[in-house]
Amino acid sequence: MTAIEITPGALATADHRSQLRRAVIASTVGTTIEWYDFLLYSVVTGLVFGKLFFPRSDPLVGVLEAFAVYTVGFIARPIGAAIFGHFGDRIGRKAALIATLLITGLSTFAVGFVPGYATIGIWGAVILTVIRFIQGVGVGGEWGGSVLLSMEWARTNKHRGFITSWPQFGGPAGLFLANMAVLVFSAISGDQFLVWGWRIPFFLSIIMVAVGLYIRLGILETPVFRRLVAEERIERVPVLEVIKRQPKQVILAALARMAEQAPAYIYLAFVVAYGDFLLTALVAAGLVSFVTIPLSGHLSDRFGRKRIYLIGSIATGVFGFIYFAMLNTIVPGWIFLGIVLSFVPHDVMYGPQAALIAERRLLGLSISRSSRATADRLHE
Repeated sequence: MTAIEITPGALATADHRSQLRRAVIASTVGTTIEWYDFLLYSVVTGLVFGKLFFPRSDPLVGVLEAFAVYTVGFIARPIGAAIFGHFGDRIGRKAALIATLLITGLSTFAVGFVPGYATIGIWGAVILTVIRFIQGVGVGGEWGGSVLLSMEWARTNKHRGFITSWPQFGGPAGLFLANMAVLVFSAISGDQFLVWGWRIPFFLSIIMVAVGLYIRLGILETPVFRRLVAEERIERVPVLEVIKRQPKQVILAALARMAEQAPAYIYLAFVVAYGDFLLTALVAAGLVSFVTIPLSGHLSDRFGRKRIYLIGSIATGVFGFIYFAMLNTIVPGWIFLGIVLSFVPHDVMYGPQAALIAERRLLGLSISRSSRATADRLHE
């Protein structure tokens, strides 16, 4: 691999190292907040939204209808990736990331105000769908930019897998906080959880957004992007350039992520429909991921991204059969263990994923985040 070049008049080594740390912290805290927002919706969907917004449906049908609204966020994510990938390449990573943080956080805050079916009928579900779409747009633009913010401050490629695993760390951290918030306010509100208790974790999002905004406003633009600006190598329409020049890589990146994303949302969202007890198991699973994600990123630095990713992919496929067998035992201990272990093979893929995609020039991350010139500096 070749080292990433930086702008002329670069910072001194100590200052550069400080900025790298701040970029990693800003990326990790920001992704934690945004995944808290996105995954909080995941947790509450199976527990609350079917009963609150689709009360006239059969309970199972109501849950499925609630998950249909949940799906809208995933439809919006590639749209957000394209929009903020474009602006991240045109005006800078920092500005785009501030925008995604505000969009995701404010839309999550708004969910707490949506009235249920008993108040305004089906319009509650309609409003919820619109907000979910906006939230998905924000999250879709977050991932690639947060990874690049960390990666583009690295002067060499030696620890790139470990560095980019920290923005990935925001996923389980957000899941942990979301589940803890629901558990705490479920205990506090008791039988009033469906009335007002579920809304408080959404309201708390505004505080987390303020923290994330403070951190992100204090970082500098990345050396790689500043060099692109100085050399006037900014693409006019970065998204189209990536799709036109690298269609195969776009498809490969989507397929690579699908192997990790599909099982992840079964583990963290759909499974919640089985019962409240599973929230505690998901909290424990999040704690395990605090170790396995940076560890797998580090292992990819030593043994290669592709090798570690393939191991994680095979392990995830095999564990899927074990996972549902453990759930179907209906024995609480086995169910708890199955959920806690479910993210381990997933994390083996998730940890090195960002570095794998960037280094293989698989679309400059979230569709376009890295322009063609940036990709030239990142590939092997």
